[in-house]
Amino acid sequence: MMLWSTIYTMCTQKSPYDYSQQLYDKYREAFEEYITTTVMPSLREKHDEFMLRELVQRWANHKIMVRWLSRFFHYLDRYFIVRRSLPALNEVGLSCFRDLVYREVNANTRASVIRLINKEREGEQIDRALLKNVIDIFVEVGMGQMDAYEQDFETQLLKDTGDYYSRKASNWIWEDSCPDNMLKESLRGYTFWRGGVLISVCLRRERDRVSHYLHSSSEQKLVEKVQNVFLVYATQLRRDDKVEDLSGIYRLYHKITKDLDLVAAVFKQHVTAEGTAALVQAAEDATSNQGSTGSGALEQVLVRKIIELHDKYMAYVNDCFINHSLFHKALKEAFEVFCNKVVSGSSSAELLAGFCDNILKKGGSEKLSDEAIEETLEKVVKLLAYISDKDLFAEFYRKKLARRLLFDRSANEDHEKSILTKLKQQCGEQFTSKMEGMVTDLTVARDNQVNFEEYLKSNENVSPGMDLTVTVLTTGYWPSYKSFDLNLPEEMVRCVEVFKAFYETKTKHRKLTWIYSLGTCHINGKFEPKTIELVVSTYQAALLLLFNTAEKLSYSEILTQLNLTHDDLLRLLHSLSCAKYKILLKEPATKTISPNDNFEFNSKFTDRLRRIKIPLPPVDERKKVIEDVDKDRRYAIDAAIVRIMKSRKVLGHQQLVMECVEQLGRMFKPDIKAIKKRIEDLITRDYLERDKENPNMFKYLA
Repeated sequence: MMLWSTIYTMCTQKSPYDYSQQLYDKYREAFEEYITTTVMPSLREKHDEFMLRELVQRWANHKIMVRWLSRFFHYLDRYFIVRRSLPALNEVGLSCFRDLVYREVNANTRASVIRLINKEREGEQIDRALLKNVIDIFVEVGMGQMDAYEQDFETQLLKDTGDYYSRKASNWIWEDSCPDNMLKESLRGYTFWRGGVLISVCLRRERDRVSHYLHSSSEQKLVEKVQNVFLVYATQLRRDDKVEDLSGIYRLYHKITKDLDLVAAVFKQHVTAEGTAALVQAAEDATSNQGSTGSGALEQVLVRKIIELHDKYMAYVNDCFINHSLFHKALKEAFEVFCNKVVSGSSSAELLAGFCDNILKKGGSEKLSDEAIEETLEKVVKLLAYISDKDLFAEFYRKKLARRLLFDRSANEDHEKSILTKLKQQCGEQFTSKMEGMVTDLTVARDNQVNFEEYLKSNENVSPGMDLTVTVLTTGYWPSYKSFDLNLPEEMVRCVEVFKAFYETKTKHRKLTWIYSLGTCHINGKFEPKTIELVVSTYQAALLLLFNTAEKLSYSEILTQLNLTHDDLLRLLHSLSCAKYKILLKEPATKTISPNDNFEFNSKFTDRLRRIKIPLPPVDERKKVIEDVDKDRRYAIDAAIVRIMKSRKVLGHQQLVMECVEQLGRMFKPDIKAIKKRIEDLITRDYLERDKENPNMFKYLA
């Protein structure tokens, strides 16, 4: 009481006997002197746990000292400090410790605390009360703020926690085992999946540390850090196919977080990476094996690999992730990434169509049972869902289907109908309407051929002079083919006339367009050694029949007599004079065809077989297919824009583009620039007009 009275007297005198400022300064100097001469020397001579104990003791003493001195100098706090707007005495006392002690020792203190925490994680006993008191210092020196705790301690703790569990997870994966003490722990509400128990125990222990000595604000951050580390562990489990562990981890995360976005994101990233790597490997294998394997090697290897990946990760989604919609979405997005990449110049749509063709045609490299074919086709159709250019797949598939049907290369008609049914269910009726029409068309064509044969039998005076089979098809269903006014030999002209007469008895409203490029002829080549049956195209047969009336013909004479284009004639002459079977002899005897060449029948030709097939050089149809698809897309974009504008009447540019993309997205991913071009084209054709006041608004013109 006497000390308080003395201070009161010293602070209430008039100047120059008012010592308030001097007492305020001495208050700070007393703390600074004590800390410098007594506290710091004792802290500097101790290390690790001994230093922590000394720090806790000195901090406790310092708080007592601040509390009592603040009481003695209470008059300063009430009047002098308030009038001068100076820091309060309690704040001055604590800031002295912070500036002179804490700032020097906080780094060593933090390191010592984290070392003790890691010892506890390893199963050693530690003094939790000591850690609680030390960590309280980080909180209290903030004087109401958490900056000191978060920046000087928590940040490093989280980093060290991540490093610690990363090392542990790597060791557990490498050793393929979890610590016995982890497996012996029991958790209420969990079944014992090994991977899930491991993470669950770690998380429970970290929460336990928060409740005993860490600040409560660290709990969520610490839990998230451990969870994120074990996501990497989960990725490794996927790579190693440890399904049981992965299932446990999913159940644990589902219980704890109620939000699996992060887990699903890592799952998607992993699937995308593995799928992309498979594409790269397949492309490299195809390049290295080019020439030694068939042309379909790439599509067979690649599609098979993608099917395997899909089966594998779909099993994960169904079994490990309990068929959760979030993981179905992640799987879909991952496959959409790499299934739409171009591999060795071929799109996935083309490769998938080629894979189907190889399975469905006679003599394909895939020798499968009926059940295996059905199962594979089912998986192929599922993969189609991930491909954005479904219209491109449809066109490639339609081209290959046409060849299988027209040239009798389809191994099983039931399989053809089965995949069309699956495609119809997956992509809609419009997607398969033309393909189904082709299959039906061929059945009708067979019936028509039977009627033609009956017509010939009933009209004995009508005869084509040879066996003739004509397949009548509906133009709208089939791919477009070039049709030339080929000058047919007299033998073939009679066949055409006979069939026309028959067809006119059936209908007078349909016009027949003859596609000679798809025809096949069996002709007898009477060579000096022996007669050989030649299986050739209609074009090749027409060319060979010219030599029945001429021993030698020039290039220009053949061109004139057949009425073909130069490109088609080059292919024909090359197949008959420069390829494996040299039915014609060429002068000069080079391996290329030129307009100055002369040709004559090779009467000395022979072969060990009685029947040989002479193929034409293959034509790359990819360019034409892509051109056809691009043209169809322009029509589809036009139709979509008109439909939208017809219902909306007035619409802004951005919204029109977005609605157009949404409508067409089921079949292909339209290019924004292409949509803009089609809008401009529709404006010039008076379907739309721009608003005069706002050029970004369009009006529909009825």
